[in-house]
Amino acid sequence: MSRIEKDSMGSVEVPDDAWWGAQTQRAIQNFPISGLRFPRRFIEALARLKRAAARVNGDLGLLDAKLAAATAEAAGEVADGRWDAEFPLDVFQTGSGTSTNMNANEVIANLANVKLGGERGTKKPVHPNDHVNLGQSSNDMIPSAAHLSALLALHGELFPALDGLHAALDTKAKEFDSIIKLGRTHLMDAVPVRLGQEFGGYAMQVRKGSEQIRRVSEPLRELALGGTAVGTGMNAHPEFARRVCALLANETGLHLREARDHFEAQGSRDDLLMVSGALKGLACGLMKIANDLRWMGSGPLGGLGEILLPDLQPGSSIMPGKVNPVLCEVVTQVAAQVIGNDAAVTIAAQGGALELNVFIPVMAHNVLQAVDLLAASSLQFAKRCVSGIQANAERCEELAHKSLSLVTILNPVIGYDKAAELAKEAYRRRMGVKQLALEKKLITPEQAEKLFQLRPMTEPGLGGAKAGG
Repeated sequence: MSRIEKDSMGSVEVPDDAWWGAQTQRAIQNFPISGLRFPRRFIEALARLKRAAARVNGDLGLLDAKLAAATAEAAGEVADGRWDAEFPLDVFQTGSGTSTNMNANEVIANLANVKLGGERGTKKPVHPNDHVNLGQSSNDMIPSAAHLSALLALHGELFPALDGLHAALDTKAKEFDSIIKLGRTHLMDAVPVRLGQEFGGYAMQVRKGSEQIRRVSEPLRELALGGTAVGTGMNAHPEFARRVCALLANETGLHLREARDHFEAQGSRDDLLMVSGALKGLACGLMKIANDLRWMGSGPLGGLGEILLPDLQPGSSIMPGKVNPVLCEVVTQVAAQVIGNDAAVTIAAQGGALELNVFIPVMAHNVLQAVDLLAASSLQFAKRCVSGIQANAERCEELAHKSLSLVTILNPVIGYDKAAELAKEAYRRRMGVKQLALEKKLITPEQAEKLFQLRPMTEPGLGGAKAGG
């Protein structure tokens, strides 16, 4: 069953049970591209903006009080997620996001009209353009929704997840502080480090990634709202944008404000690009951490075997007993996706033509997907992998004591050249550098005892050389 609705292009059939209208229906027919939909956070942000706009227009006397109240109530229901099924449009649509803006306008208008005793599809008494979209354009509303949704997702999901991952890594850093292991550079043996130092480095990497995203996301607090079609603000009350931003700031706890320059706010999407770049930076950092843990946990017999990763599930359909580092692999795959998302955002950010960027939907989708993926994977990584890691202390100590790189501690005593010769001979003879140095009488037993203590080698300064005289 369907009903007939009209727009500026004529008549169109709309399913009887749909809360959207003619313009949404045309977009459904025009854009069956990917099956990708705007994330929940974007619909929430768009509806929050519509609700605030209705309240402000009512306060300004531009919208009848009853219409304003019904519109705000309907928009609130959309913001709360009660009508997500009524937003069927593909992300790949008109580059301004006009179709999704009208989708919201039509759904909210129909809901409001039923609340006021009217019928779906009549546009009476609440009109989707004249009332729900009052003082707005898709060209300022969709960029504003992109900014607001990104902020909601960052503060609601990603930052708490990163705080949890940082805490899990920091806990392991303290737990493993006493464990000495072989350091590696270029994947080759290097001087000793403490396992706790490595995990402390990972914790700081996550912390700095989070801090960087916080810094670059600050400009998202500026909303394009108030610029309407091209940035001049035509048909918007001079106080409209400021009041909407203040209302939303109070509602969300985010310090939202009207854009300082509406032509920049609508013609470019640099702010989203910067956030996408910071998300990519975090993804690269998480990939490094996950790969390090895979290296250190490799084995259990033929690899490094310095840490024991939690056993989460069988790892092979043919090899019984095999267990793989599955969550590390999840994190690295997520990182690859986020890097790809940023590539798309980078191209899209160059899509500003005169007064409007026409790649807004794909930019918003890619940024929000990156946030969701990073948040979910970080949460699981911390909970089901990092928190359960155990140190193989015996294996760590064994490899550290075997390392030819321990000869580095003799540099201040016998010089670099002699130390290099000693290391090469020790390798040929398959013996430790300490034993060979004693055999060649390059150091005394007393010096050897003081010099070849591993813990001081991992601390600031000259390490064991301070004890060597």
